[in-house]
Amino acid sequence: MSTVDADLVPAAASLAVPGDDPQVDAGRAPGRGLGRLALGLAPGFGLVVPVAAAAWEVGRLVPVVGGPASAIILGMVVAAVRPAPAAARPGIDLVAKQALQVAIVLLGTGLSLASLVRTGTGSLPVMLGTLAAALGGAWLFGRALGVRGDLATLIGVGTGVCGGSAIAAASSVLGAGELDIAYSMSTIFLFNVVAVLLYPPIGHLLGMAQHAFGLWAGTAINDTSSVVAAAYTYGPAAGSYAVIVKLTRSTAILPITLALALWRARGQRRAGTSPAGATAQLSWRRVFPWFILFFVLASVANTAGVFSPTAQHDLSQAGLLMIILALAAIGLSARFGAMLRTGHRPLLLGLLLWATVGTTSLVLQHLTGKL
Repeated sequence: MSTVDADLVPAAASLAVPGDDPQVDAGRAPGRGLGRLALGLAPGFGLVVPVAAAAWEVGRLVPVVGGPASAIILGMVVAAVRPAPAAARPGIDLVAKQALQVAIVLLGTGLSLASLVRTGTGSLPVMLGTLAAALGGAWLFGRALGVRGDLATLIGVGTGVCGGSAIAAASSVLGAGELDIAYSMSTIFLFNVVAVLLYPPIGHLLGMAQHAFGLWAGTAINDTSSVVAAAYTYGPAAGSYAVIVKLTRSTAILPITLALALWRARGQRRAGTSPAGATAQLSWRRVFPWFILFFVLASVANTAGVFSPTAQHDLSQAGLLMIILALAAIGLSARFGAMLRTGHRPLLLGLLLWATVGTTSLVLQHLTGKL
């Protein structure tokens, strides 16, 4: 999910009292700390909101383009013309991560629990196949291109599971260097944008039904944000279906991160760099995407009849607005210099994995009768 990370508030919250003495702060009114936090986030909000408003209007006037896709594209255009200043980063980062999670929870208010279970279990053959293709391809293509070690692993995990969130979780247990993390993030971001632009027209060219496209987007596009942008551009039914598939796919971050932690600990023991029985430190609180739980609870509430049709419509529109805000922030976060510094081999590995996963998803859908 640039996307979706479970540990979001601490970095922004640090703006409230930068460098102050805790003893001094203890005597201050709580409102002053909140005011400083708001001032720290305001520059980022001031950039995100106009871009999101323009994207909303484009989506209203040109539905075939859609607000979500417009938001990320307009954000990138602004970032290319004038990169966001450092003062705006906290606000932009907070919106990019938090708004999408809130949007997904709101989307859950329009779905039934039965549809979650049916869609999630029905997507498993395709989801597991694309995950295997991503991880196997990272090893095979990585060796062929000379991209090995943590960088190949991070690109493979990011492509196969959930983009930036998976990279962040995997890097925490691998102890990956900042350069490998930056390269893999840049690679994943680039092909997220390509998918948002290319998947909808390819889907129309292939004559894909809404659910078929939703399954393709949910299993083949990297970050949750880009899945949402591409699928909702194709249609609301494709969007709802893709969100369920993608969230089911995101839960794979748990077993994969555990496996990487155990693999790293085993390598350390063999190398004699850690005591016997030691394991890589793994914080489940940081790894588990908690917003998925609230998404399910929202669906349970809807199944129980908590939300009226009018409330469902209003919550759906609020969810769409949050999606557009999040994608505008993600577009504004584009770091073109970092992408240019990535080098051709990691980018080529990302391209090969992106194409392999997308093709594998289509083939598996055809074989299982879903296409």
